[in-house]
Amino acid sequence: MGGCKGPGWVKTQDIISTNGSFSFVTEFIIFGFPSLYGFHVPLFFIFLIIYLSTILGNGLIFILVTLERKLHTPMYFFVRNLSFLDMMSSTVTIPKMLSKFSMHLDKISFLGCFLQMYFSVAFLATECYLLSVMAYDRYVAICSPLHYHSIMAKQFYVVLSLVSWTLGFASPVAMIILALRLPFCGPNKIYHYYCDHPPVLKLACADTSLNVMVGSSFSALVLVGSFTVIVVSYVKIIKSVLRIASSDGRRKTFSTCVSHFVVVNMFFLPLIFMYVRPTPSYSSDIDSLVAMFYTVLTPMLNPIVYSLRNKDIKDSLKKQINFSAITLKPSA
Repeated sequence: MGGCKGPGWVKTQDIISTNGSFSFVTEFIIFGFPSLYGFHVPLFFIFLIIYLSTILGNGLIFILVTLERKLHTPMYFFVRNLSFLDMMSSTVTIPKMLSKFSMHLDKISFLGCFLQMYFSVAFLATECYLLSVMAYDRYVAICSPLHYHSIMAKQFYVVLSLVSWTLGFASPVAMIILALRLPFCGPNKIYHYYCDHPPVLKLACADTSLNVMVGSSFSALVLVGSFTVIVVSYVKIIKSVLRIASSDGRRKTFSTCVSHFVVVNMFFLPLIFMYVRPTPSYSSDIDSLVAMFYTVLTPMLNPIVYSLRNKDIKDSLKKQINFSAITLKPSA
């Protein structure tokens, strides 16, 4: 087995083994959206606006929930976690895209690629667990309102959050370790806009059946497990809401979980399409476009969904704006 060089090969490192001389890739090229290759300038400004909106929107939600005592409840504690998570997950992928579009910095080191892969998968898994915990919180609030505060005590909901983060960061470890053990000897072009697990596996010059099996099992466990908790919670919520006599009461009760339901659909449906589908291979443009929903658009839209449909958030924002105006107003 020689250098294994093929199309897209740029940089390799020669390693001598007992079987001969091998050349291994030391960097990859991010080659996402090949059909939009000539639109770097408009793409840069589009993704810059998306990234700034994501950071500002989620940062505002995070600060509001932190400062406003009225929002120190289990539901908003999870919303604050989600806002922080969305800021971090966007930062894993979008800045690299901006550098590619603005300065043509499309290369990423071998280690940098796998770090990006780990953190992107870890944040996605954490969001799956966190959204399922939020669904359980809404289930308890609507189906057992008299016992809500005793069930969702501070110690309990903090533990639920810690478990979500711990499981999210622990779940992809085996998958990443197995991928790191694969030989990558060229080509090194990743036909995706970041180092995701499936497109990187396609570049390995060895059998990846074990990696595919582990990755599929991980995806099924996280996605199906989390989504099942959410579906069961909402089935029970709907049953409980339908038992309310007045239509006004049903509307007010269900409105408390509409925003979460919208976020769940925006996040899980494209994610399930990507990782739980009968046809595993679509064009790189389609896969990149679908992945955009849960890695780029959902983090940007989450604060909009929560703020526009949430009276507590809007009231807290007005209160903080008025407080700032009074503080900054010069004295006579």
